[in-house]
Amino acid sequence: MAEKTALIDCNLLVAKALARAGVDRMFGVVGIPVTSLANRAVALGIRFIAFHNEQSAGYAASAYGYLTGRPGVLLTVSGPGCVHGLAGLSNAAANAWPMVMISGSCDQKDVGRGDFQELDQIAAVKPFVKFSVKAKDITEIPNSVFTLLYHAGSGRPGGCYLDIPSDVLHQTVTESEANSLLNDAESNRKVEPIKSVKNDEIAKAISLIRKAERPLIVFGKGAAIARAEDEIKNLVEKTGIPFLPTPMGKGLLPDSHELAATAARSLAIGKCDVAVVVGARLNWLLHFGEPPKWSKDVKFILIDIDEGEIELRKPELGLVGDAKRILKVLNKEIKDDPFCLGRTHPWIEAITNKVKENVSRMEGQLGKDVVPFNFLTPMRIIRDAIVGLGSPAPILVSEGANTMDVGRSVLVQTEPRTRLDAGTWGTMGVGLGYCIAAAVASPERLVVAVEGDSGFGFSAMEVETLVRYQLPVVVIVFNNGGVYGGDRRNPEEITGPYKNDPAPTSFVPGAAYHLLIEAFGGKGYLVGTPDELKSALTESFSARKPAVINVTIDPFAGAESGRMQHKN
Repeated sequence: MAEKTALIDCNLLVAKALARAGVDRMFGVVGIPVTSLANRAVALGIRFIAFHNEQSAGYAASAYGYLTGRPGVLLTVSGPGCVHGLAGLSNAAANAWPMVMISGSCDQKDVGRGDFQELDQIAAVKPFVKFSVKAKDITEIPNSVFTLLYHAGSGRPGGCYLDIPSDVLHQTVTESEANSLLNDAESNRKVEPIKSVKNDEIAKAISLIRKAERPLIVFGKGAAIARAEDEIKNLVEKTGIPFLPTPMGKGLLPDSHELAATAARSLAIGKCDVAVVVGARLNWLLHFGEPPKWSKDVKFILIDIDEGEIELRKPELGLVGDAKRILKVLNKEIKDDPFCLGRTHPWIEAITNKVKENVSRMEGQLGKDVVPFNFLTPMRIIRDAIVGLGSPAPILVSEGANTMDVGRSVLVQTEPRTRLDAGTWGTMGVGLGYCIAAAVASPERLVVAVEGDSGFGFSAMEVETLVRYQLPVVVIVFNNGGVYGGDRRNPEEITGPYKNDPAPTSFVPGAAYHLLIEAFGGKGYLVGTPDELKSALTESFSARKPAVINVTIDPFAGAESGRMQHKN
C-alpha cells in the first residue's frame, strides 16, 4: 500500500511562515475563522497573548513593535474584529511603529452575498497601512508573510495587513510543497537598503552647528526605535549642546543629565537659532516648528528615516536615513575637530539657570503633602518609589489628561524606551495594551502604569489578562470621578429636561477600581494618604504581581494642560 502524503493546512503554513520569519509573539482575539491559526502558532513556539478585545490587542502589537524594533503581530477575526483592530493599525501609522495585522475573512465565493461578518477588509484598512495583501490561495501565504513583515519595518515603519479568506485557511498543500514555498519566501526575503549620507551634507551640518550661538538637540521616539541613544549621548557630550526630548524620547539620555533642557522647554525652543532634530517630527508636539513658540529665524537640521517627512518640512538641511548611522558619521567628523560650548557659555548658563529656577519651583510644590490628594503629592511619591528601584528601570505607561501631563513633568526617565504614553495621535485607551506589550517585550522589567480613571476605563477588563498571564504590572489609577474631574459645569449649563443626569464628564463617585482586579485573583489597593500609597507601592513593586492601586484624588484638583486648553 502506498504511503499517504502528509498534508499541511493553511493555518499551519501561516504559523510556519511567521516562525521562519522570526516572529516570536502574537497578540489578538481568537474566534471564527482564526482559532486554529493561533493554536498552531503556539505549538510552533510563538507566544500568543489572548485579549478581551482587538483594540487593546492592537495597541499591544503596535507598542511591541516600538519596544523591540520588530513588527508586532495582531490576529483578529473577520468583519468587526478587523474593524476593532484598526485602532492598533492607525496607532502604528501615526507613531511610525512596525506592526502587521492578520485577519480572517469570509469565503471568496460568498463575497457580496451577505456572508457571516462580510466586509471589504482591504478597503477598510487602506487609510492606515503602508501595504496590504489578500491571499487568494494557500500558495501565496509564505511570500505574503515575509513581504508584509519587510514593509512594516522598512523606511518609516508602520502598519501592514494580511487578509486570509476562510476558504483559503481550509486549503492544504503537501509537506514538501509547503517547505518549498517557505524556502523560496525566505531566500527572496527583502533587505532594507542602507542609505549613506553625503560628505558635503555632514560638512554642512557641522558648519551650521559650529556657527550657532544657541544650538539645541531635539530627539524623539524615532531615535529611540533606531537605538541611537549612545550616539546621541556622544554628540551631546562632545559639543556641550543642551537637549530636549519629546515625551517618548525621554530616557535616551537621563532626565537628570546636566544638559537636559526639559525644565526650560519654552526658553530652549523659543530662543535657539539652530535645532538638530533627530527622529522627531515637527508636528503638534513640537508646535510645527513655527512661531511664536519657535524663533522665526531658527534653522532646522532634520535627521529622519523618511525623505517625505523632510520634503514636507523643508528644513535648512535634511539628512535622510537611520538616525544611529547618521549620528555615527556626524560624531566621527566632529571628533576630528572637536568643539564644546562649555558650562560658562551664555546659552548654557541661560538654560541651566532656567532649569534650576523651574525645578526649584516644582519641587517646592511637590514637597507639600496635600490631602485629599491633588495630582502632585501622589505623583511625587510614585516618582520616588520608581527611582528607588534603580536599574533596570521600570517601563512607565502613562495616559490620561491631567495624569499624563503632570506625570510627564514629574516622573523621571533614566533609560531608553521606558516611557509609553498617548503618543503622536493622543490615543486614549492604550494603557493596558501597552502594559501587556511591555511586560512581554521586557520580562526583566517591572511595568508601572499611571492612569487617569477615564483612560483606565477604556481597557480596564484587560486586568484579567494581566492575572491570567501573571505579568509583573502595577496599574495606578488616579481616581477623580471623571474626565478632567467629574462635574465642573457652570450653573447655566445645568438646564434642560436631563439636567438631573450626571455631567458628560462624570463617573460614579468613589468607584472601586481596585476590586476589579481582585475579582480575577489579583491584588487591589485603595489609598488616600501618603502612608497608604507608600505602603501599596512598596508591597506591589516587591511582589511583581498584577495589581491595581486606586488613588483617590480631589475631583477639583487639576485642569487641562496649557498645550491642550485651546483645543478643548
